[in-house]
Amino acid sequence: MTQFVCPACGAANRTPEGRDARQAKCGKCHNPLLTGAPVEVTGAQLQAHRNGTKGAALLLDVWAPWCGPCRSMAPQFAAAAKDLEPDVRLLKLNSDAEPAAASALGVSGIPALFLIRDGKVIAQTAGAMPASQIVGWTRQALARAPA
Repeated sequence: MTQFVCPACGAANRTPEGRDARQAKCGKCHNPLLTGAPVEVTGAQLQAHRNGTKGAALLLDVWAPWCGPCRSMAPQFAAAAKDLEPDVRLLKLNSDAEPAAASALGVSGIPALFLIRDGKVIAQTAGAMPASQIVGWTRQALARAPA
């Protein structure tokens, strides 16, 4: 069983085993649960995703609008979503708009990536990278992390 938080309404939704989660719709608002694109989140929404996602990982990009490397990595991060979903949901957190959430994660440089499974950060890295490197780093970190 996999559970995702709806990016539109915030409701937690289970997706049945053997069904393609990319086709799932929210039981509450009927919007797609996975869109093949990163989801912009606030600090509160990030916490809801951390608490409500089961059986899949979250990959969080902490960025800021003034950051050149962050802006150059944004389309690469979006491209990685197409390769990583439904095993990994990609989220984006604006550190300028959500300084408390960024501080709670211990962000010291951006862009920063945090890989989260079962609510816990299992890997992190900083610096801009192409989509292929984002996908490779994520898959390696998931393979190394204890289940």
